[in-house]
Amino acid sequence: MSDGHMSDRRDLLILGGGLVGMTLALAAARKGMSSHVVDMADPASLTADGFDGRASAISTASWNLFTNIGLADRLEPHGCPIDAIAVLDQLKPGRIDFRPEPHEGSLGRMYSNRELRLALFGAAREEPLIAWHAPAKVVERVRDEHRVSARLEDGTMLEASLMIAAEGRRSPTREDAGIKLAHWDYSHRAMIAGLDHEKPHGNVAWEIFYPAGPFALLPMLDGPDGRHRSALVWTVAEKDAAGVLALSERAFLAECYKRMGDLFGELSLNSRVSSYPLSYQRAAHITEKRLALVGDAAHGIHPIAGQGLNLGLRDVGALVEVLADGMRIGLDPGDAQILARYEKWRSVDNFTVAAATDAITRLFGMPGRIPSAIRRFGMGGVQRLSPLKKFFMDEARGMSGALPELLRA
Repeated sequence: MSDGHMSDRRDLLILGGGLVGMTLALAAARKGMSSHVVDMADPASLTADGFDGRASAISTASWNLFTNIGLADRLEPHGCPIDAIAVLDQLKPGRIDFRPEPHEGSLGRMYSNRELRLALFGAAREEPLIAWHAPAKVVERVRDEHRVSARLEDGTMLEASLMIAAEGRRSPTREDAGIKLAHWDYSHRAMIAGLDHEKPHGNVAWEIFYPAGPFALLPMLDGPDGRHRSALVWTVAEKDAAGVLALSERAFLAECYKRMGDLFGELSLNSRVSSYPLSYQRAAHITEKRLALVGDAAHGIHPIAGQGLNLGLRDVGALVEVLADGMRIGLDPGDAQILARYEKWRSVDNFTVAAATDAITRLFGMPGRIPSAIRRFGMGGVQRLSPLKKFFMDEARGMSGALPELLRA
């Protein structure tokens, strides 16, 4: 798919063409900016048939972004609305429901990552402002006074005004730039799987808290065979992770029944079980000379609230807005003023969301009877305190803070 020669200088050089990188390329194209997108993975393998259990909650703000870049029609049929979030402390009586008022719309929609990729990749193929290089490996990156470039393994040289690192948590571009990470490990892993179940989920997301971590069930559209389906994100201690991954399907499902009771009736797996470590990391800064970090390269958060992708899409909205504003007054896309504005805008939001998810994780991760009582009291408090409830719901919708224009309706 490579088609860049030395002469094909573009505005942006986006390294990483996943959900965040490709959304950025499309959003930039809407504002007339051209980009090179380089990704190591083969697009065909990323959109192969079947469900791998990986799914994302798309907040209202992220949905607005997808709508504003022309993806609503492609995505509309594939998302399952989250009408409410039910929170339980283990299987004890008493639960909190976050259920928005009818005029507020849903709390977000659940998508399998594959459906999001299909829509993004389909749109990217039709966009002349995007030169897509995949599968391709970057062997050298250069950022100098006037331009940035990347050399691919096959010798292709790509040039642009601004380099963007969108490769996810282990961003080689970030490492290459020597940007330090603040990092702490939760010594837990998230188990990810797709569950088919007998009873309908009624578009409710369940978050069931256990001392080892939350057991979350996120509502998905019914599978191709009409089976009811939810995505499971189950947090286990690092020391137990290997054991859980080694369980047979039957034993794994038995563990699920233990944690969710008869909530959904009979269960079966519709994907393999995969896992990833839970850690929080945040780049010390998200810009350098002619470089901006977006998505997990800038901040990897605990997936407890499913907010990781939404946070990355807020980066996209902010970056595209400051780029468009700067270019309107004649600045080069790699201009230091533009990058300073992006850095300032995003640092506050990223920190707030990360701190909130970290606090929730710590509150619900404390074992013992006292914390359990406090949690139940606290949950009752959330149930009664509408301002707090509103804060949680606005966060879930991604509507808090100074919202980029592309993320507004």
